[in-house]
Amino acid sequence: MIKKILKVTGLILLLLIVFAFAAPFLFKNKITSIVKTQINKNIAAKVDFSDVDISLFRHFPRLAVGLDSLRVTGIGEFSEDTLVSARQIDVALNLMSVISGDVMKIHSINVEEPRVHAIVHKNGHANWMIALPDTTQAATPAAPSKPFKMELQQYAITNGTISYKDEPGNMSSEITGLNHSGSGDFTSDLFTLRTKTSTESLSFTYGAVPYLVRTRTNMVANFDVDNKTAKYSFKVDDVSLNDLKLHTEGFFQLVNDSTYDMDIKFNGPSLDFKNILSLVPSIYRKDFASIKTSGQASLDGFVKGRYDSRHIPAYHVALGVKNGSFQYPDLPRPVKNINVSLIADNPDGVTDHTVINIPQGHIEMEDAPFDFRLLVKTPVSDPYIDVQAKGRLDLAKVAQFVKLEAGTKLAGLLIADMYLKGNLSSIEKQQYEQFSAAGAIGLSDFSYASAAYPSPISLDNLLMTFNPKNITLSELKGAYMKTHFEANGVLNNLLAYALKNKPLDGSFTVKADQVDLTALMGAMKTDSGATAGNKPAAPPAAGAASAPFPVPANIDFVVRASVDQLHYDNLDMKNLSGSLKIADETVSMENVKADALDGTLLISGSYSTKESKKNPSIAFTYNVQHLDVQKTWYAFNTVQKLMPAGKFIAGKFSSQLTLNGKIGENMSPDLNSLNGEGSVLMTEGSLNKFEPLNKLASTLNVEQLKEIPVKDIKTNFSFRNGRVIVDPFHVKLKDIDMEVGGSHGFDQSLDYAINLQLPRSMLGGQANNLVNDVVAKAGAKGVALKPGDKISLNGKMAGTITNPVVKMDLKEALSHTAGDLKKQATDLVKARVDSAKQQLRDTAKVLQKQLVKDAGNELKKQLLGKKDTGTAQPAGLENSKTKATEAGKNVLKGLFNKKKS
Repeated sequence: MIKKILKVTGLILLLLIVFAFAAPFLFKNKITSIVKTQINKNIAAKVDFSDVDISLFRHFPRLAVGLDSLRVTGIGEFSEDTLVSARQIDVALNLMSVISGDVMKIHSINVEEPRVHAIVHKNGHANWMIALPDTTQAATPAAPSKPFKMELQQYAITNGTISYKDEPGNMSSEITGLNHSGSGDFTSDLFTLRTKTSTESLSFTYGAVPYLVRTRTNMVANFDVDNKTAKYSFKVDDVSLNDLKLHTEGFFQLVNDSTYDMDIKFNGPSLDFKNILSLVPSIYRKDFASIKTSGQASLDGFVKGRYDSRHIPAYHVALGVKNGSFQYPDLPRPVKNINVSLIADNPDGVTDHTVINIPQGHIEMEDAPFDFRLLVKTPVSDPYIDVQAKGRLDLAKVAQFVKLEAGTKLAGLLIADMYLKGNLSSIEKQQYEQFSAAGAIGLSDFSYASAAYPSPISLDNLLMTFNPKNITLSELKGAYMKTHFEANGVLNNLLAYALKNKPLDGSFTVKADQVDLTALMGAMKTDSGATAGNKPAAPPAAGAASAPFPVPANIDFVVRASVDQLHYDNLDMKNLSGSLKIADETVSMENVKADALDGTLLISGSYSTKESKKNPSIAFTYNVQHLDVQKTWYAFNTVQKLMPAGKFIAGKFSSQLTLNGKIGENMSPDLNSLNGEGSVLMTEGSLNKFEPLNKLASTLNVEQLKEIPVKDIKTNFSFRNGRVIVDPFHVKLKDIDMEVGGSHGFDQSLDYAINLQLPRSMLGGQANNLVNDVVAKAGAKGVALKPGDKISLNGKMAGTITNPVVKMDLKEALSHTAGDLKKQATDLVKARVDSAKQQLRDTAKVLQKQLVKDAGNELKKQLLGKKDTGTAQPAGLENSKTKATEAGKNVLKGLFNKKKS
């Protein structure tokens, strides 16, 4: 009995274990369907995820559902922007609630590595407005609807990133390393939400003024949640911004999906200068705990009102520092007499009523004071600015006051004495007399080196002067990485660019003696986080290794450049000159000339991110003369696709090309998108060791075809849909004539037609024996045939560059030769017939003349009275008729005898 009970119990346990394993798979389709259905029913966006992972053991006894690689992309004007992505979303929920479908009871939601990119365009449209309107019809009593419900207890976000850009509000924010968790009874109308939040970096900019820069934050806060009104009230005594501790209280309320009400106050109840100093990132991250400070500080403010697409809340921020100083214990000198007063005020939420005022700013390094002030008003309608800066700083002494990065060296003398004052409209209306601007900023004997830039950047002299119309770069001379350069130019509209995001207009002239662009790109890549010494982002020659870069929409620059020597991976250019224009989200090269690859280049083109930031558009034209083929092939990977035979050609060419297409994710051209046409003239050279030629030579057993001259060969080509179409071109190789035309793919596939005229002697004994047999048989019948010295061959070249397939129709060629011989025999017979006909005509003419003569003689006799008394025909006339008859018989007899032969 006990054995039976144990056996039944064991069987039940086994069945439960099997069910536990099988249940996730049994219900996976239903859960996947619910997820996709709910998403697609409620949002207007493109949603994709790689998999739904279901398990009963990860959060046992709850069902675990994981959504992997979630990606939500906008539509319409936001089709190029990813709103949300996440490595994984893990949900723990009650299994029976999934089966019943009435209320989905969720215990927890964990979101790993989310990326949120929120945007508000200038037109006020926000990319997170993706919820579809509720179109559900009112339920009838006979068929009551059961709305989908969800219960949640806790949630967490791990290592998140949030970026926010509000164009009409002129504000932006970025959060990285976000970790946030919350718990509470979300099913209750009133409950307490307990949260923990920390960020590695928080930046916030408003009106071109950075209020927070890469600030570390930490907050533990309890929110009183009213679900009926979507109101969150709080009172927090400890919010950390780096080393700054704040007290804050108030509420935040969700009015609808895009409207929020708030009333938040904050202040620093016990601050000193060190707390404020911690908001300076470069100082906070360098032995901040050991810094000695003195001085008083204060910070308080509020944010109150409504935020939506047309309004911002009113706010007030007041920051003050009096007699501040700081000194690192291991550095000899302090930074002292720091006095700053900052007020940012907006009394009613109207952006144009914002005032940012720094009435005084003073700082001293040793005995070198630096004073500044700033006032900005009416930033929207007509920005008013009043700024002044004056000071002198020996940069070589900065390391005595402030800790620099390891390996950083700094030197130079900075002198600033400038001021700007007036309304921006005065400049826009060219009423320069109503706007005050004067002064200069100069930098001499400057040098800077660091771990990121081991080769020092040096400036012999830099001078910028200010006037109401523009900023003039009068002089710039310097050197970097063996490149000596100088520049000058004019910068217009800088204030409108900074305050109203208007286009920044400028023109510059730049000269350099030598530029190693490969090394320069490597230095830039190292600075952005790559390991020093790694090969840089490859230029076109080797295939690029970086993502497409967006071209600013509000830049209008023209740069006229000349470079004596430029090195770019496998490409060396001399006497480079041309113009570079940046405008309308497009970079354009105009008439770029250079000596390179043993020839000359003339290039124009454009790169534009106006239509797409992910796949920029390119347009390109060139006219190159007498370039070395192999050097060109190794210099550009695009040429390797367009002209794969170039690797095996020793010689020179000239070419013209026009193309357009798209750039792919790694800055290389999307070859399948390219469309264009051009021509190429091989001015000299030979093609050998080319596998398709080797295959053709072995197929025909003609060794001469393994190397062919390519001098004075010209052809036109075009490319589309991933293929290069080559017009037929003629090649002459001693006694061989060859015509080639067709196409090859960027995938190196071949599709060419080949027409050959070969000497009969090259085809071998079997082919010649067949021709000789035809000639002998014709001779036996009395027809002397002479076969041609050449035979025509038609063929196809398929396969790939490295594995070609050649098909030559020798049978058709021999059949064609036999047809030529038959035609030759027919022509011989026709010639004999024509000869016989002509002979008859000639004989008839002769006999006709004789008959006329004889008849005339006979008539003369009759007229003169010499009558023949006989009845027979006159002897002369009779003889002529007889001769005519015999001559005709002889000609016809000879003709028929010949035809019989």
